[in-house]
Amino acid sequence: MTNENQVKNEEMGSVDLEEQKIDEENLNAKETNAEETNAEDDVAESDDSLNNKVIELKDQLLRSVAELDNYRKRVDREKEQLRKFGIANFAKELLAVADNLRRALESGPSELAGADEKVKNLIVGVEMTEKELLGAFEKNGVRQINPLGEKFDYNFHQAMFEVEAEDKEPGIVVQVLQPGYAIEDRILRAAMVGVSKSRGADQPEGLDEKA
Repeated sequence: MTNENQVKNEEMGSVDLEEQKIDEENLNAKETNAEETNAEDDVAESDDSLNNKVIELKDQLLRSVAELDNYRKRVDREKEQLRKFGIANFAKELLAVADNLRRALESGPSELAGADEKVKNLIVGVEMTEKELLGAFEKNGVRQINPLGEKFDYNFHQAMFEVEAEDKEPGIVVQVLQPGYAIEDRILRAAMVGVSKSRGADQPEGLDEKA
């Protein structure tokens, strides 16, 4: 009996060891699964964080590109404005020269009709100088305003006087005392003009009352 009990005890001990081993294996498997689950969660969180960072960097990049594009457009506009209007002050200084050349030509021919060849050549030289000056103006975007026969426009004309003209409708420029000049739509100097009116009509807007 003793031997049988001993065998039984050994068998039971062996069973207990097997069960303990199985329990340990199950425990280890659970711990491994838990670690894998935690690792997967960490990876998922890392992926989410990385995706958010990528989205943030893309947004910053788009903002930077937009700011750079706006800056480039602003610089281009400023360059274009400088190209168009950078000559304005210099052109204003030359307007008096153009006026004097025109006065010389308007007064010269009648007074010097019988002048010698040298004087005639001088007049031709003045005409060529005026032509070249006006050509330089036009080349640089400066246009002359000579509105004879046109409708009065207070944006570009300065009315110095009114005159009744039966063959003209009211508000027509009938005389140009001094031509004006402009760059694009920016006025350098308004043209000084006389304007037609009907009998008893009010003066047009822009009329110089002191004239």
